Amino acid sequence: MAPGDSTRKTQKIGDTVDDFKLRNVNGGEASLAGFLEGKKAAVVIFWSGVCSHCVRYDSYLNGFAASHPELGFVAVASRQGETPEQIRATMTERSLTFPILHDPNALVAQRWSTQQTPRAFLLDAGRAIVYRGAIDNFKYPNDPEYAAYLEPAIAEFLAGKPVQRAETASFGCAIQSVYYILPRNS
Repeated sequence: MAPGDSTRKTQKIGDTVDDFKLRNVNGGEASLAGFLEGKKAAVVIFWSGVCSHCVRYDSYLNGFAASHPELGFVAVASRQGETPEQIRATMTERSLTFPILHDPNALVAQRWSTQQTPRAFLLDAGRAIVYRGAIDNFKYPNDPEYAAYLEPAIAEFLAGKPVQRAETASFGCAIQSVYYILPRNS
C-alpha cells in the first residue's frame, strides 16, 4: 500500500502470505521459506521485546521448537523504533532462545495486516493462513477461564481436521505509535 493510499488489502483465512527475508538479530538473513523447509507448517509470531504482553509468553516461545519439531517457528520484531541491539539485550536479560528476525520498518507487519504484538499466524507448507490471532485469552493456564487458541489450532491442523476457531482477536502493544505534534503558542 502506497503512502496516502486509503485502500487496504483484506486478508482472509486461506490466503497465501508473501515470503519475506529479514535480518536475524544475531546476524545473517533468514526467510520464511527457510523456516518452512522440511516442515508441515510454520508459526510466525509478531513480537516485541518491550511489549508487556509478549513477556508473558517467553517460556512458551522458548519451548515451542521442542514441543513442535514438525513446525517451523520464528518471531518477527516489527515494533517502531526497536533496534537489533535492544532486542539482543532483551534476549540476554530474559534468556530468550527462539529465533527473532528484525522488520525495522514494519513492512512485513503491514503486508500481513498486523498492528500489535503478540499476533500469531499458523501457516501451512504453502504459506496459506490456517489460523491468525491471539495465542490465548491472556489468562494464565491455571485460571478457570483460560482458553488456548493457537495450540488447539495446531492440534487440529496436524490431525488433518479443519481448524474450528481459525481466527481470534489480537490484543497487545501497538507496532506503530501515533504521536501528534501540537503547534506551539507563540
